[in-house]
Amino acid sequence: MPMEYERKWEVRRGGGGRASDGEVPATYYGIPAIHKPHWKWMIIFYFFFGGIAGASYVIASIAQLFGRPEDRRITRAGRYISFAALIPSPILLILDLGRPERFLHMLRVLKLRSPMSVGSWGLTIFGAFSTLSALIQAADDGLFGRKTLLARILRAMPARMIGAAGTVPAFFLGAYTGVLLAATAVPIWAKNALLLGPLAVASAMSSASAALALCLSLARGTSHETLKRLERLDSITLVVELVLLTAARRNSGPVIGRPMNEGHLGRIYRFGVIGTGIGTPLALMAKSALLGRSTSRFVAALASVLTLAGGFMLRYLLVMTGRKSADDPEATFALTRARRERPEQP
Repeated sequence: MPMEYERKWEVRRGGGGRASDGEVPATYYGIPAIHKPHWKWMIIFYFFFGGIAGASYVIASIAQLFGRPEDRRITRAGRYISFAALIPSPILLILDLGRPERFLHMLRVLKLRSPMSVGSWGLTIFGAFSTLSALIQAADDGLFGRKTLLARILRAMPARMIGAAGTVPAFFLGAYTGVLLAATAVPIWAKNALLLGPLAVASAMSSASAALALCLSLARGTSHETLKRLERLDSITLVVELVLLTAARRNSGPVIGRPMNEGHLGRIYRFGVIGTGIGTPLALMAKSALLGRSTSRFVAALASVLTLAGGFMLRYLLVMTGRKSADDPEATFALTRARRERPEQP
């Protein structure tokens, strides 16, 4: 990512756009005041798969450490899903950067002030834990044979300790979307900097629990209690996601929040993310709870698919509203005025 996206931004003034006495101009003649991020589909897919990879690993480790014996299926599926979702993540990141050496260059030195550098290191460290846990699970499942040297070495490793340690970079990867967006100058992201991290975690957890529920609902032998626990986790994280999205929209205001309220992005927010990805899955799960019966496997699978679709649309919405917001000079100046009017801390 070009360095100008990582530095603090300054409002560019020119011609009739100048203002006296430090006053922020109201318009910029329709010309964007900041550079918009170049991110498109590669980064959207990277955010989506990276969130699922990290959150699936967290859920798998929690199920292993604190779950019941029947929750071993969650641990097993979580390790495999985490590894499967991890595979395309570095590929997508490298393709977005343009050249593989840029990714390797970020690994030469850890720059704590660079979100992309920290993210590259976090992805690499988590990748080691996710790969190792998936290999241990494969050895336990007999995929490497029972008496081979590799299988014996993997089965002798402390899987619980590795899983517990891996939750730290896994959790970071789940929150990384929000951290990266909040570190930019884009008005709608900067205005909601404190909400983006929790929103990324909630969305990653809901998408991961949906992916787990989808796989286990299609597999034979999964108990209804296991599916019910995943359904409960999915419901909680979807509600948290809804609250955070509502708070972000309210916090943005009519000017900065314009991309979420108007045009096709506004429709994606209302009917895609809120209606399809959050409201409908919650309604399907609530209906079964109100009727006092377990959610059928078909309904569980349908709710999971809709949740995953909503999680992807949320990533699309976050990236595209940011691009739209950066192109809006009124949003940039509204954010600047809000910062200048903020009372100073004693």
